[in-house]
Amino acid sequence: MNGIERLTVRVDTLEMRVAEQDRTIEDLNATVLAQLKEVESLNRQIARLGAQMQDLEVNQSSDPEPPPPHY
Repeated sequence: MNGIERLTVRVDTLEMRVAEQDRTIEDLNATVLAQLKEVESLNRQIARLGAQMQDLEVNQSSDPEPPPPHY
């Protein structure tokens, strides 16, 4: 194998490697985007639950329960 053939093999190997890395980066990017959407959804859920908890606390403090009967 002469010098040009070796360089051609090396370039071909590098091109295949770059193509594989590009696919991997695209897959990782899709995964990150899916996780971002899920995190945003969970943050909205947490905010709704926090608002519900505040509403419950406000309603509870304005209408206290009567004390339990003592025996």
